[in-house]
Amino acid sequence: MMSRGTHARVGWGCHDFDATENLSPSRLPLTRPPPPFPPIEQNRVYLILEYAARGELYKELQKAKRFSEKRSATYIASLARALTYCHKKHVIHRDIKPENLLIGIKGELKIADFGWSVHAPNSRRQTLCGTLDYLPPEMVEGRDHDSAVDVWSLGVLAYEFLCGVPPFEAEGHSETYKRILRVDLHFPAHVSVDARDMISGLLVKDPKARLPLSKLLDHPWIKKNASPNGIPQAE
Repeated sequence: MMSRGTHARVGWGCHDFDATENLSPSRLPLTRPPPPFPPIEQNRVYLILEYAARGELYKELQKAKRFSEKRSATYIASLARALTYCHKKHVIHRDIKPENLLIGIKGELKIADFGWSVHAPNSRRQTLCGTLDYLPPEMVEGRDHDSAVDVWSLGVLAYEFLCGVPPFEAEGHSETYKRILRVDLHFPAHVSVDARDMISGLLVKDPKARLPLSKLLDHPWIKKNASPNGIPQAE
């Protein structure tokens, strides 16, 4: 076991493949029954994810202190595409943050930890969940929320990529809540005008007024800085 979370235990494993495993069960040798997949037990559900060879993005951010605009834009564009897909399937993640993003062998991002996610065909939810620094105003106020919470989280994430800390960080929970509700947003001098404009478009108190993910991908900051293949270029 690697770790224990709120809802599950996390472990890793490997499996040796051979040529027969590319065949359908009906074409496997009769002497070898098809392997049980996915593993099922009466009281447990197993989620099997792709191996993310480079681990958590959070550790990369801690090491680098902050990311360049090109690396940040590449990650944000990749996440916007992934979240667009999730939202089309009526899935709201509700806990996007560096600790829940993994890096593949080529440097591509993978969304992980869907423990707070919800399938919401009617789009409106009420549960307060997620991580303090990433909570949107509607959750703080106890109002209904929808997929726009992920859009807000993407704005917080972009800020943290570029600055090394979340935008509304404060001494205690109460002060953090107040800063979120005021959208008390301040940028260090090194953040470009285009990055400020995009983040400000995501971190809007009214969920309906936030920059849609489809338009985010056409934002000048993304167009100028993001790598088209979703893999940050060497710097």
